[in-house]
Amino acid sequence: MTTFANTLPFLLFAFVASITPGPTNILILASSQRFGVEATLPAVVGACLSASLIVFISGAGAGEILRDYPLVREVMSWAGALWLSWMSWQIFRAPATHLNGEAQRPFSSQAAATLQLINPKTWMMALAVVSLFAPHSAHPLREVSLLSLWFLIISLLCLSAWTLLGKAVNRWFRTTTSLVWFQRVMALCLLISAWAGLLEA
Repeated sequence: MTTFANTLPFLLFAFVASITPGPTNILILASSQRFGVEATLPAVVGACLSASLIVFISGAGAGEILRDYPLVREVMSWAGALWLSWMSWQIFRAPATHLNGEAQRPFSSQAAATLQLINPKTWMMALAVVSLFAPHSAHPLREVSLLSLWFLIISLLCLSAWTLLGKAVNRWFRTTTSLVWFQRVMALCLLISAWAGLLEA
């Protein structure tokens, strides 16, 4: 059984991977700002479950396909970049909406989960996790399951923090003009992160 001391470096890795700004974090923040915390929580759960599942699948060996077949990784990168570009445009042109205003549709759990599945960076992160932290024991699947569970817990906490940050935005930006500019900055950040990820893939 993996001890907590052996798991601590992995927990730090999971924290850094989950808390640093990226497409998912930006979309969670923007969704929470526009639609509220409660409406955004399903997306948080969907993203975290999907990412932890990818860690488990990579530990079981399926994730190595992306490492062995660069064309698959490239197709996933382009698909992800184009989808995120479309989402950034939707955020950019959306009118400012306070928490008590009319809502259209928040970032859904299905969309959040799909974003993880088609993002090759998430898969490569999972492969790095497995390569670095998965112990070589007589029960590898059990150990990988524990790592996946830890990753789920850490990522839930981190994305929940981004959700609360989105709620605070409406307190900081009280005018319609400031909210519009905030949403447009978030849209540009999402667009940059999407295409930066494509260049790195």
